[in-house]
Amino acid sequence: MIATADQLAQEVGVIRACQVLEVPRSSLYRARRPVAENPAPPLAEIPRPTPPSALAPEERAQVGEVLNSPRFQDLAPRQVWAQLLDEGQYLCSWRTRYRVLAVEDQVRERRNQLRHPAYTKPELLATTPNQLWSWDISKLRGPTVGTYFYLYVILDVFSRYVVGWMVAQRESADLAMVLVEERCQRQGIPPEQLTLHADRGAPMIARWMEQLLDDLGVTKTHSRPHVSNDNPYSEAHFKTLKYRPDYPNRFGSLAEVRGWTQAFFHWYNQQHYHSGLGLLTPATVHYGQVKETQAQRHQVLQAAYEAHPERFVRGRPHVQQLPTAVWINKPDRDRPCATEATLNETP
Repeated sequence: MIATADQLAQEVGVIRACQVLEVPRSSLYRARRPVAENPAPPLAEIPRPTPPSALAPEERAQVGEVLNSPRFQDLAPRQVWAQLLDEGQYLCSWRTRYRVLAVEDQVRERRNQLRHPAYTKPELLATTPNQLWSWDISKLRGPTVGTYFYLYVILDVFSRYVVGWMVAQRESADLAMVLVEERCQRQGIPPEQLTLHADRGAPMIARWMEQLLDDLGVTKTHSRPHVSNDNPYSEAHFKTLKYRPDYPNRFGSLAEVRGWTQAFFHWYNQQHYHSGLGLLTPATVHYGQVKETQAQRHQVLQAAYEAHPERFVRGRPHVQQLPTAVWINKPDRDRPCATEATLNETP
């Protein structure tokens, strides 16, 4: 390829030849450079000279024996350095002691610590409604300090439509199971179509919940521990809820919180023009009314353009399009999707 680029460069120039063949110009220039008869060895192959202040081999061996002796084998080199110094003995600096241990691969964590297992990053895709749902539970402050109400919300990731919600005085897998089963029936979810994504809270990973999802033919996925970005749509939805102008600091009763949330979810589903949906409402996207709405918007925009074209400096206006795919943790382009939630894809 380099030779071809060199030949083509003689006719059309170096820049054009490298663009056509997608060859870096630096590679072409490097290939043209004459090869030295006795090239200098790489820096990594040049032996580093021993500094005059380095320990002699017998001194390094003595330091290693002291550090690995039964008396000091459980102490850090700094501790050994300080203790020997108080006893009137100096072998070398504590940094040199670390270097001596590093040569023998003896510098490591010696405490018996628990380590988190490696969790697979969920990579989920939705291209239509009722393909990927995300659900979570959020605390709403009650009338007094330390009291809470619990808001259960199931969100369709593609349409952002809240397919189900519930307010309770406790966080329970039994209540969540009732909500999930009832919503699947209400939405007419057939087996093997839906993926239900959640974090690793107790109700989400409960054994009874897992059995219910198996019976419904719903695939379940979970976020990695302590990674909030693995459930971004539910987290963003709760932020929208709690940043509403009329969101109260505290709710006085269960009836009050249910009344407020009912009004909020009606606004969110039916009246909220979502920036992630091409400024369509979640209900419009969830129930397949996108084409009609966009056609009407197109007519209005074209009429406005025909009336005053000088006001549209960028030319004829276009309706903002709905994203065709929505991702949770979109995979890298260089590798295939690790998990396809029954056809999943998400932005």
